[in-house]
Amino acid sequence: MATVPPGTKVRLLPEDEYTHTPDAALNYNESMYFNMFDPAAKTGGWFRLGNRPNEGYAEMSVCLYLPDGRVAFTYAKPKISDNKAMNAGGMKIDVIEPFKRLRLTFSGKAVVLKNPFDMADPAKAFKENPVVPCEVELDYEGVSPMFGGETVKEDGSPLDLDPEKSFAKAHYEQHMAAKGRFKIGEENFEVNGFGLRDKSWGPRYWQSIHWYRWLPMNFGRDFGMMISIVTNDEGHQRQGGMVLKDGKYDLIKSCTIDSDWDKNWYQTALRAHVETESGAIYDVDGKVLSLIPLRNRRQSPDGTELNTRITEGMTEYRCNGMTGYGLSEYLDQIVDGQPVGAGN
Repeated sequence: MATVPPGTKVRLLPEDEYTHTPDAALNYNESMYFNMFDPAAKTGGWFRLGNRPNEGYAEMSVCLYLPDGRVAFTYAKPKISDNKAMNAGGMKIDVIEPFKRLRLTFSGKAVVLKNPFDMADPAKAFKENPVVPCEVELDYEGVSPMFGGETVKEDGSPLDLDPEKSFAKAHYEQHMAAKGRFKIGEENFEVNGFGLRDKSWGPRYWQSIHWYRWLPMNFGRDFGMMISIVTNDEGHQRQGGMVLKDGKYDLIKSCTIDSDWDKNWYQTALRAHVETESGAIYDVDGKVLSLIPLRNRRQSPDGTELNTRITEGMTEYRCNGMTGYGLSEYLDQIVDGQPVGAGN
């Protein structure tokens, strides 16, 4: 595990795969996220379900990248009354065997976007593009150790967090193999590939991070990475992640990401340099194949409108002569109409 603050430790138990008793914080969130990309079909997707039981709703997202560049997308805030299961808005996540096997299903409707950039204006995108039935069935298998957990005090008691400034009190990730199918309208896609999942729980606001760059990728069953750069509004940066090689994680000590942009400040390509705790060095080139811009908005207690943009790019990666696939997820707060991390 990565270095943790003095007087604390990281704890991760098999029962953490299931839902927890919510904190008292109004913005308590428990979420599970999965992605997967089929390297042969150049098809993939990501899926998220976040329970906000103290606010009475969940956040559910499905995003499917199709081989011809179209993207199928849906988002909902279904009502929930408790935190007993990950099952809302047509999405259900079952833990078959903790840390080893999980199953994700979705049944509902999705908008099919010939031009995914349309989602910059969600109301217009859903109005002007076809909305069709959508089904997803995926079986996930862990191919790596677990990365992360809950940071607690040495005696096991929870840390004291400010809910207004929190993004999660616990977080873990794992590289996965995945296989199953997507059905979008009358089209069927059998998929077999690799991805990454994460889980978090605790108070969360999307506006608690100034900007971040998150690059999960897989080059096969035995080689993958997750590269992360998180920056706060004072400019302090946290670099990290891990490299999966031969069934083990080598933690990232430092990393840089240099991005190319279009006129909307959407990433089009990137170059990442990674140095690990074992002394290994990796250089990764990424080309964005398909990108959809998303947003999250809320009002602060003083009435200020807060706007977060998250650009989700299906990305082809090259490293050490290998080609792999994954996501480039760039989160930025929008200030005066511009992403705060533009150029980074």
